Amino acid sequence: MDSDLVPGKTGGLQAPAASAHVTGTSFECVALLLQGGGALGAYQAGVYEALQAAGVEPSWIAGISIGAVNSAIIAGNAPEHRVEKLRAFWELVSEGGGGVWPSFWDSFLSDGPVRGWLNQLSAGRIIAEGVPGFFTPRIPPPYLRPPASPGATGWYDTAPLRATLERLVDFDRINAREARFSVGAVCVRTGNFIYFDNATHRIGPEHIMASGALPPAFDPVEIDGDLYWDGGLVSNTPLDWVLSSHSELDTLVFQVDLWNARGDAPRDLVEVAVRAKEIQFSSRTRAATDSFRKLQRLRAVYNELHALLPPELADTPQAKLLARASDPAVYNIVQLVYRSPSYEGQSKDYEFSRRTMEDHWAAGLRDAEITLSHPEALALPEGPHAVHVYDFISPTSRHSPVRTEKDPA
Repeated sequence: MDSDLVPGKTGGLQAPAASAHVTGTSFECVALLLQGGGALGAYQAGVYEALQAAGVEPSWIAGISIGAVNSAIIAGNAPEHRVEKLRAFWELVSEGGGGVWPSFWDSFLSDGPVRGWLNQLSAGRIIAEGVPGFFTPRIPPPYLRPPASPGATGWYDTAPLRATLERLVDFDRINAREARFSVGAVCVRTGNFIYFDNATHRIGPEHIMASGALPPAFDPVEIDGDLYWDGGLVSNTPLDWVLSSHSELDTLVFQVDLWNARGDAPRDLVEVAVRAKEIQFSSRTRAATDSFRKLQRLRAVYNELHALLPPELADTPQAKLLARASDPAVYNIVQLVYRSPSYEGQSKDYEFSRRTMEDHWAAGLRDAEITLSHPEALALPEGPHAVHVYDFISPTSRHSPVRTEKDPA
């Protein structure tokens, strides 16, 4: 494993600097960040379809868990084939969850309690049969296997996922570094978070599988003698990793979350289970962006102070160190958060029915199109160190989508 990483704020690591690309925008770097969330990941595919249609070209693609799978499909294909390959993956994995009710019932069962009940039936079928091209149940199950034997630490075998990745992803393209690529995982033995990044690692299917190896459903994945689990156990977003890169590039971030950190108080045990999962796997995007805005404000203040320093002080090692840490780049952080309809319950991340997949994809496409209809999302902020944060979809922020580094901390 390469060790070119330096101390930073993400799992004790700082991302290597990014390089400038043509992005179809005024920004030198466009980062597409995809959160983990299982079956909800079709929402991210819809978001990407809208970005591509708008001519926005991500130069840094990073993901966790199912976000790592989507990221690999995007980074591992030529732009003109990416939506097609995403569609192939999501139609494959939704084959086994479809057919719960005939299509002519769709207009009658589009939402409400009956739709929720049918979704639960579909999720139960996934538990029993697995997902095509993704995972299959272990027979015999892990509790009938000797400790430390193959399959003793996971309910499902993910060998089908490896075959799917090898078919749909060109890993040579990822490793050619046409775009920056990162996926997060957790070392089982140390509990440390790590990013497998094509700036420092040669990426293969095992890195994507490690990022999505959520226990106890899946076994950990061995890489270079260490075992790795799903990165969502520690952090379900690559946002901190991308923001820790000291690249001095004006950066546009699309943060695509599958779990909503905000929600109503639960009214029964079913809603308790749903809300607890949302809180557990939400990205804490607001906290991360607020922290970064404070850092950028400190950098701006130091730059103002540095201009007032006499030459003998500006030339000291301490002043030079602070100057190197003072990133003059500007940032837009655009948030898109999937918001579940009322009929989706605790099983929404493993309910892979075709109808639900199509709903998720359509929601991502719609939300991204709404977001991109606001020109300020793609406009460079004015002034050095500026950070603008946008959320055009959330009902609470639809009327005031902009927060900048000048706002109260």
